Amino acid sequence: MNIPGKVITSLTPNYEKLSDRKVFLWLALISILIRLPFFFRDYIDRDESTFILMAQSWVDGNLPYTHLWDLKPPLVYLFFATIIYIFGKSFIAIRLIGALGVAIIAFFTYKIGKEVKSAAVGYWAAIGSVYLLSLFGSLQGVMSEHLSMLFFMPALFLLIKYNQKKWFFLSGILLGISLMMKLNLAYAVLGIAIFFIGEGFVKKNPFTGLLKMVIMGSGIVLIIGLTALPYSLDGLLQIWIDSVILAPLAYATSIQTSILKVLPLCLLLLAAAIISWKKKWINFREPIILLLVLVISGIVFSFFKSGKVNGHYLMQLYPMLMVLLGLVLTNANIGKKKYYPIVLLIALLTPVESYMEYYAIFKNKAIHGTFFNGEGIRVPEYILANELDAKEILFFEYHIGYWVLGASPPSKAATHPSNICRTDLFPYFKNPRNTSMAELEYLLDDIQPQSVVTRMNKSVFDKEFVEEDAYVREYLSNHYRLEAVVGRAEIFCRLKGH
Repeated sequence: MNIPGKVITSLTPNYEKLSDRKVFLWLALISILIRLPFFFRDYIDRDESTFILMAQSWVDGNLPYTHLWDLKPPLVYLFFATIIYIFGKSFIAIRLIGALGVAIIAFFTYKIGKEVKSAAVGYWAAIGSVYLLSLFGSLQGVMSEHLSMLFFMPALFLLIKYNQKKWFFLSGILLGISLMMKLNLAYAVLGIAIFFIGEGFVKKNPFTGLLKMVIMGSGIVLIIGLTALPYSLDGLLQIWIDSVILAPLAYATSIQTSILKVLPLCLLLLAAAIISWKKKWINFREPIILLLVLVISGIVFSFFKSGKVNGHYLMQLYPMLMVLLGLVLTNANIGKKKYYPIVLLIALLTPVESYMEYYAIFKNKAIHGTFFNGEGIRVPEYILANELDAKEILFFEYHIGYWVLGASPPSKAATHPSNICRTDLFPYFKNPRNTSMAELEYLLDDIQPQSVVTRMNKSVFDKEFVEEDAYVREYLSNHYRLEAVVGRAEIFCRLKGH
């Protein structure tokens, strides 16, 4: 393989002389280039669309969970609401700031890698993190896992780098923010607590470890308290308790599947740890390594608790795993320059999803005259162009369309379409209907929206909700006509007199 020498040189800098500014700019550039074509898509993941709807409701003056409802902690919605408040309804602003967030996560991965071994370990761990946080599945969206790690990684770096009270308090604040974006990180925080308490006993000064935890914990409690304060002042504290604390606990119980789904990941990590220990690639007695292992263990334990793991969840592991992988490769003497052409080839071939999306947006530009694409954009365009009532609409799919139209979901349960069938959550947002069928009857037969949007050749709900899906399809066939098919979206209009 004949790779130009200048390219290799640019990829293999004098790591120790790299300034933090240059590293961050390089990571930001990679992140933006990988994620740029997705800036123009209507939605990448349904959860992201729901975050945007919740955030818009907050911008309109409604506290989260009071007008619309979803399961995530409130600071997820605050992140999106801040962007919308400053930049307006801008997909580009949301996705660009999300790309910069990925670069920040990777930057602190770099900083931690420097502390663990060297700038070289941190550099490659950071680049690997950008790739893993941006590719494979729907990770190009701005997800709650991205946002939680955006604050968790700086907190972890402060705990590793500094040993002063003020830094422990600041790290506690950052950890509190991350928890109010993704509650399962409580187990990672527990791993941190175990580390510092254990460190105190090893150094025969348990009070020091306990003091660190109190200082850090006070920062966490402060942030959690601040998220509850607006509700308390409005006499709505029970809404915060139900939505932020009790509903996620109920949801975790309701989705419990099997630890066997998490077991392969655990066995893989355990095997990697044993091999690395036997080969002496990693010294698990080193304090920083032990801290990272405890954090990883806490996150994996949270997967066990839910009996579920997917690509989104793994984003919380990638930065720490990349640091440890970089350490293993360095200590195994695999990081030689002769491998850099292979690394470059992998780096160029991996973002296949991005290359395909670049092609898709230019094709969309040629056909429709705009880079913005997707049914969540084209359906609202059809609604407006054909003078259908933009407010009298129900999206069973492509619900980002509410935001584009300036409309609102017709009920709290319909904020995220899948919540219609999550009846275990109904009590936590005081839904007047007790069953999913009652909710569907309310949405279709009581409200009687002028337009209903579904996805062509796809069940309205997950495959286990056969009765609910059959009801919707039968109701649409009896009371609606198929007005148009836009892309993969079906637009139904209500028949007169029905």
